[in-house]
Amino acid sequence: MIKQSFIALGIICSISAFAQDDLINKVIKNASLNSKFEFEEIINLERTSVKSQGSAGTCWSYSGNSFLESEMIKKGKTPVDLAEIFAARQVYLGKARNYILFNGNLGLGDGGETHDVMNMLRKYGAMPQQSYTMEDYGKGVVKSDEFQAKFKAILDDYIKNPNAAKGTSWVNEINSYMDEKLGKLPDNFSYAGKTYTPQTFAKEVVGINPDDYMEFSSYKDNPYYSKMVLPVPDNWSYDQLYNVPMKEMTDIIDYALTKGYTIAWSSDVSEPYFSWKNGVAFVPNVSDLYSITDDQRKTLFDGPTQEKAVTEDLRLEGLYSLYTTDDHAMQIVGLAKDQNGKEYYKVKNSWGETNDYKGYLYVTKAFVQLKSTGILLNKAGVPKSTKAKLRA
Repeated sequence: MIKQSFIALGIICSISAFAQDDLINKVIKNASLNSKFEFEEIINLERTSVKSQGSAGTCWSYSGNSFLESEMIKKGKTPVDLAEIFAARQVYLGKARNYILFNGNLGLGDGGETHDVMNMLRKYGAMPQQSYTMEDYGKGVVKSDEFQAKFKAILDDYIKNPNAAKGTSWVNEINSYMDEKLGKLPDNFSYAGKTYTPQTFAKEVVGINPDDYMEFSSYKDNPYYSKMVLPVPDNWSYDQLYNVPMKEMTDIIDYALTKGYTIAWSSDVSEPYFSWKNGVAFVPNVSDLYSITDDQRKTLFDGPTQEKAVTEDLRLEGLYSLYTTDDHAMQIVGLAKDQNGKEYYKVKNSWGETNDYKGYLYVTKAFVQLKSTGILLNKAGVPKSTKAKLRA
């Protein structure tokens, strides 16, 4: 999930940092962090430590696997530090297949969706980080932009030089290239004294059924409670999700959190009212959300303030004007309130502990309603009232 206008700034899905320990506090006061926001935790669900994706656009895999780890905790299991690049590698292979079949008329790159993690779990299984330790991708010698350029060149050469004798040689070429850059995948590996394949590890240790999960978004100009293809560039697999009214998205999130379920959240984060440094995102009450002046920027984070009323028309305007795009994916892990009693979602990111809240931020419901591109969660966290309205 990468927004072109922000690639040069190195912000979207690509802030370099180091993997850090998790920060879980009952009450966090912004005053101690030179800020004018104060947050008190209302719901604070268990999760694993904050990681860093480096400069790669693999936010979807980091957030998706973090979500799986929380699901393991919810099931009473000991969570495993899952290998994010294992899932990413399988997605790259799937993208390569589609790129060939679409004769090059398809995007490549690092981007993906959180449902890709579920799809790869179903098809290929999973691996623990300790058994597929390719931590360098996007953080060290292996630069993601260089990797993707050569990846594309291999496929383009195959397409431009058709030869029946070549058959499926691109599969071997792509796999050999990924072996070289991302590390060779073992046929089996040891974990906790037992030998597994990725498939047996997923079944016996992770123990998550991808069919137990649902995905939602909101597009006013499509029928509600029906499925639709998520219309964003990084949905390379053309997965479908349920379309629900804008406010029902946050109703679903609220219900899930009260039942102890976290949410994999995809959103646009390119606006000046999303501040990673300050760890806060909200919708300012200004006439034009997409032409914030320099003077307005100076005071945006001077403390809680009244938000602009978000409507479905305003949301749709953002989607179709491409101000709202599939920039980034994170994990909603809790609920908090500021000093005025306003509620915010607590969000775990994958940019390391590089902001005021050591890898977390607080996001208003209005922001989630306006800027979300999708949410993925356990179907047990979806209200019965919503399920009753869904059409196959």
